[in-house]
Amino acid sequence: MESDPAAKSPVKMSMWVVYAQPRDYPMQYVLRLWELRDEKMIATNQMGLADSLEEVREMLPPGLFRLSRFDNDDPCIVEVWL
Repeated sequence: MESDPAAKSPVKMSMWVVYAQPRDYPMQYVLRLWELRDEKMIATNQMGLADSLEEVREMLPPGLFRLSRFDNDDPCIVEVWL
């Protein structure tokens, strides 16, 4: 099996995305880590599930900055943390 070349490239930026009731978890809030590698945003396996927005925010690492969702984001995206 070949290894993923993106996994070996350095991370240029990380962001945590908060979702409200996405299709794969329609009853929960989801927190997912995305990384910018080689000019591509790649979803990682790091994620968290919670019943409320407050609970999912408590899972975030300290020291991050919150960005509100953009109008053209998927409707289930609540916010992004950098």
